[in-house]
Amino acid sequence: MMAVNRCVRAARSCFSSWRPFSRPHLHYNSTAAQQRSTGDDCGPEEPHDGPRPLNENSLEHKAIRLEEQVRLLTEQYQRALTDSENVRRRTQKFVEDAKIFGIQSFCRDLVEVADILDKTTVCVVEENNDPALTLKKISEGLSLIESKLQSIFAKHGLQKMNPVGGRYDPYDHEIVCHVPAEEFQPGTVALVTLDGYKLHGRTIRHAHVGVAVESHE
Repeated sequence: MMAVNRCVRAARSCFSSWRPFSRPHLHYNSTAAQQRSTGDDCGPEEPHDGPRPLNENSLEHKAIRLEEQVRLLTEQYQRALTDSENVRRRTQKFVEDAKIFGIQSFCRDLVEVADILDKTTVCVVEENNDPALTLKKISEGLSLIESKLQSIFAKHGLQKMNPVGGRYDPYDHEIVCHVPAEEFQPGTVALVTLDGYKLHGRTIRHAHVGVAVESHE
């Protein structure tokens, strides 16, 4: 009997010290954690950051725009080629005309000299009964032609050289003879057998000259 009482007291002591286990309260800071806490009913979410499939209508629209741009660029290129070819042809025509008609003004002035020659010839034919008058007409006609020619030459930049008394210049003169240095210094031009000409300062025909040299007696 005493053993039973000791067992009852021991059981009461155990039950009096026992407390029910309280489950700790969990705090979730995100929606995803709450969804995971509900169990396995919700599957894993699909990622939304990956590339989305392109719409076929959008690709077709882009292709149409690119084709239009290619067509416009092709037309611009063809127009540029046509314009360049037209400019080249006009430039070539201008150069050819310049070569052909570059001396047009000079030729127009020379026609006046031809008119003087014609008039002089007519006067000589009409005055053939008087030799003195004929020679006078010829002399006057030639003097007028000479004056007109020199005027035309000066107008177009053509200048006749006058080297007599000047130093010999191999770029302008061509020696054809030597003459004794009586009135001229040795090495200077003493006479001219053929006139030389310059066009805008450039020699186009050398003057044929005789250069003075010291005489040895």
